[in-house]
Amino acid sequence: MKKVLFIDRDGTIVLEPENLQLDSLDKLEFYPKAFQYLAKIAKEFDYELAMVTNQDGLGTDSFPEDTFWPTQNFILKAFENEGVLFDDIFVDRSFPEDNAPTRKPRTGMLTKYLNNPEYDLENSFVLGDRLTDVELAKNLGAKAIFMNLTDGAGSTEISSKREELDGTIILQTTDWKTIYEFLKLEARSASITRKTNETDIFIDLNLDGTGKSKIETGIAFFDHMLDQISRHGQMDLEILVKGDLEVDEHHTIEDTAIALGEVFAKALGNKLGIERYGFCLPMDDCLAQVAIDFGGRNWLVWETEFKREMVGKMPTEMFYHFFKSFSDGAKANINIKAEGTNEHHKIEAIFKAFAKAIKVAVKRDTEKMILPSTKGML
Repeated sequence: MKKVLFIDRDGTIVLEPENLQLDSLDKLEFYPKAFQYLAKIAKEFDYELAMVTNQDGLGTDSFPEDTFWPTQNFILKAFENEGVLFDDIFVDRSFPEDNAPTRKPRTGMLTKYLNNPEYDLENSFVLGDRLTDVELAKNLGAKAIFMNLTDGAGSTEISSKREELDGTIILQTTDWKTIYEFLKLEARSASITRKTNETDIFIDLNLDGTGKSKIETGIAFFDHMLDQISRHGQMDLEILVKGDLEVDEHHTIEDTAIALGEVFAKALGNKLGIERYGFCLPMDDCLAQVAIDFGGRNWLVWETEFKREMVGKMPTEMFYHFFKSFSDGAKANINIKAEGTNEHHKIEAIFKAFAKAIKVAVKRDTEKMILPSTKGML
């Protein structure tokens, strides 16, 4: 199946003039880094490229054809000279008040892609600087790379509420380098379901998320600590657990840790380009140090003690067990040390440092997509 990059023109690959009408070469200014990184995208990836642009009133007295095409053809030729060829070009000529089915965010120009088994719209992207581009992505069943940090442009032409579009935006940036790196690295996501006689667990993980979380284990303090992993590790994490809490907390915590470790191993995949390796973090009276190595071997060094039996409804003895089980599931070495007097702070500092250590370890470098091992495998 073919993946597509649906690319807006004005405000995306060329800068949009103040009067919003690019009708002469004098007004033409290319978007910073668009040549460099769109050329790399065209060369290195297998996306089809489709230009999709609204040109209000093209062909009318206010925007004659002969003022549009010289600039349009110059833009196309300039990108062609850099190795960027658009497979399709779609230009809508209507005004916003016409409500034409072909005008973005509506999909009338793009019917060839809809319900077509040749195209993988779910893994395709719309790149644009207006909320109409984001809603176009939503209407296509694709994702949006939103090249606008102010959120305002196009708001009068969308039918969705602004918050309804958040799930469609996969990346928000004004930097073509960031777009290239995102497409090159792709989001590392994985899900896992683990059912036993004692627990029923579902976990969904996106290592390259933004820190969104939904945690429901039935143990409030445990939820709070797992949320630290998501927020401070800047990963999206959904954990839904039904466990035999009427017995005690052991099975819920242990099985969650095992499944969480396994989903990390699954999301990391071949581990190409990862940094692989710790973090030291203070929190009030406490200092926590966590080092992690996703090197394929499980091991836990644990150097901390707790004076309280329980924090909330979570036994403090289970924290060692959580990290040991995560280590087993993720096949990772973990070294944890913590000191301090307030047990809540100490535990929270450990989880925050753990999250930061993971963030460092899973970071990738697009220029060095190699395996960080002299053995040739991890």
